[in-house]
Amino acid sequence: MEKRRSNPLLSSKMPGIRFLVAGGGTGGHLFPGIAVARELEKRFSNVEILFVAGLARMESEILSRYRYDVTSIEIEGLMGRGWRKGLTVLSRVPRSLLESAQVIRRFSPHLVLGMGAYSAGPVCLAARFMKIPTAIHEQNSYPGLTNRLLSRVVDQVFISFEESRRYFKAGKIFLTGNPVRQEFFSGPRIEREESRFTVLIIGGSQGARALNRAFAEAASILKQKGRQVKVIHQTGHADYREVVADYKRRDVEGDILPFIEDMATAYKEADLVISRAGATTIFELAGLAKPSILVPYPYASHRHQEINARTLVREGGAEMILENDLTGKALSDLVAKYMDDRDALMEMGKRAAKVGRPNASSVIVDQLVKMIH
Repeated sequence: MEKRRSNPLLSSKMPGIRFLVAGGGTGGHLFPGIAVARELEKRFSNVEILFVAGLARMESEILSRYRYDVTSIEIEGLMGRGWRKGLTVLSRVPRSLLESAQVIRRFSPHLVLGMGAYSAGPVCLAARFMKIPTAIHEQNSYPGLTNRLLSRVVDQVFISFEESRRYFKAGKIFLTGNPVRQEFFSGPRIEREESRFTVLIIGGSQGARALNRAFAEAASILKQKGRQVKVIHQTGHADYREVVADYKRRDVEGDILPFIEDMATAYKEADLVISRAGATTIFELAGLAKPSILVPYPYASHRHQEINARTLVREGGAEMILENDLTGKALSDLVAKYMDDRDALMEMGKRAAKVGRPNASSVIVDQLVKMIH
């Protein structure tokens, strides 16, 4: 710890070390940034952190729950918008660059870290033009457009998967894994009853309609076969009412929530997780040694969720069902299989743990500190 503080810029006599974290769009971009911010706060008593996100309400709500200051810039994503909307988005880039420069000038950060998603683009570009040390972190196996472009101008690139290395310029890449919030590894251990089998369904912060529907059917099949399963189901806000109605129509029960704020406890309660395969989820599962059934989002760019999932599947740490093959019966069969074979379930969790990089936040902060000069 003393060695890290030897940098004169990190002296306790300074009024504050200022880090700006840019990114958003989904929880998968925000939560790794929060994990890095928490590591910075743990390591340095005089750190100030500001998040810059887009205008989406979800981003501000998540960051306010963690009590971080957040400011927004007017920026939208480019992918999948069509050429007319794409031209409109591009025409607003100069304004978003100006807004980013104003934020940077007011906050005067020592370093800027981009966590992917479109809102990181103008912030990291403005920081680079203003000669502020800048780094990005890529969560997925196939990098998003923003990070592929930014990698040409930033000082450091942190990656979660070895597979993404080839898309970035060699010489400034660090394989770190995806940062996981520390509360996932702390807090009291939850003793699960041997007679109860708990399944956690996560469609991501924005939900997953096909997965939501398939599991409601699976829960019904399991009930018809006399299999007692406790269900914790995050639906996403858009599908919440429909899923509640579907469960009611099928006469099955579950703890159904649009968004799970205390995901750490939900993971700890679960014997088996059924989920999409975003990078954040992959590393949470691995870090907690949780067995899972992964259903990759089929429309993710370059099928990166499928590539993410295969990292766990190759190790024997997960099962995978492609969405084309997703049915209630397929899910119920796999759930029943692991209800009957707890040893196989435990082995899957152990193998998942081999993929984990629980020190990702610490490794990233080590490198960020070196960049401040």
